[in-house]
Amino acid sequence: MNGFPPAHSALQDRLQYQFAQPQLLARALTHRSFSADHNERLEFLGDSVLNLAVAALLYDRLKALPEGDLSRVRANLVKQDTLHQLAAGLGLSDVLRLGEGEARSGGSKRPSILADALEAVIGAVHLDAGYGAAEALVHRLFKDVEINPQMKAVARDPKTELQEWLQGRKMKLPVYHVVGTLGAAHKQTFDVECEIPELGASERGIGASRRAGEQAAAAAMLLALKAKGHS
Repeated sequence: MNGFPPAHSALQDRLQYQFAQPQLLARALTHRSFSADHNERLEFLGDSVLNLAVAALLYDRLKALPEGDLSRVRANLVKQDTLHQLAAGLGLSDVLRLGEGEARSGGSKRPSILADALEAVIGAVHLDAGYGAAEALVHRLFKDVEINPQMKAVARDPKTELQEWLQGRKMKLPVYHVVGTLGAAHKQTFDVECEIPELGASERGIGASRRAGEQAAAAAMLLALKAKGHS
């Protein structure tokens, strides 16, 4: 016996990665509505690993593209819609562990939950075997995703726009913190703070997922910067 339920073994086959620590995969697939031992910390870790792995991929593939355009292409690849499609292709919806209310409300198909779970799986691989294994997983996931310089023309989301504004002024990237969560586990909203330490500025936003909260906070920060005369 390998210690994995059949569904988890099948998922590992699709990931082309076998976990040495079964509990990490189980946690990555556990929503906060199901258990206190849920996947949000793994998601936080996986988000950073994903961004670094995709950045390295783009640096190698798009050698002529400048920094700002690379950032925009990366934003297209790590956005919720893309991650949701990849998660659905892996069949994550069939193996997620959700609380009864979340399951009844269709949580297993919700894009934000699936995207977060995929990031958590990436974070779990990183803890299980190190960055190299996690980076290899990310590269496999994006193997069939079209990557080309034209992606830079796609409309920018607030986080990308704020990042480019700061990079253009040689300033450090903003820091995002989840200040709190509101509501029942299956209908939560996330209160997120966006902070720019170099400017002594912070703004907050609320969204139905951590990612949506970050976008709302970034949008609020952009409005505040424009109101203060920054352009």
